[in-house]
Amino acid sequence: MARVFDYAAGEVPISLSASPSLRASRPIQRAVAFIERSFAQPVSLATLAATAGLSVSRFATLFRKEVGISPHRYVCVVRIRHAQRLLRDGVPPCAVATEVGFFDQSHLGRHFRRMVGMTPGHYVAAPRPRDEDRHTGR
Repeated sequence: MARVFDYAAGEVPISLSASPSLRASRPIQRAVAFIERSFAQPVSLATLAATAGLSVSRFATLFRKEVGISPHRYVCVVRIRHAQRLLRDGVPPCAVATEVGFFDQSHLGRHFRRMVGMTPGHYVAAPRPRDEDRHTGR
């Protein structure tokens, strides 16, 4: 089964909807859409299950089976993806943390380091490949 995530990459992957090879059931698609819209707010497993129209246990099992990670981990991935964009745009990490739904900067830092492999500060300081380098392979 295709998995959405490749943690070895420098960027946290986009989203379930951006992966054409992944076929998710309608309930899981609804939950993913809800996460994509509401990632900055507290998102409970019960709320996601209700959005999907499933029991909590069935939802958690089906989500992990179809997406490859737990619903909580997926929420964190979405938050980190948005944090990366804000950091690249020059927003300070302390503001990014609350903007994307983390409790504080240290909470952001723990999840960011786990998923991206570096702290938000190192991420901002790391050189970015230019667009033409990405397309030409230089």
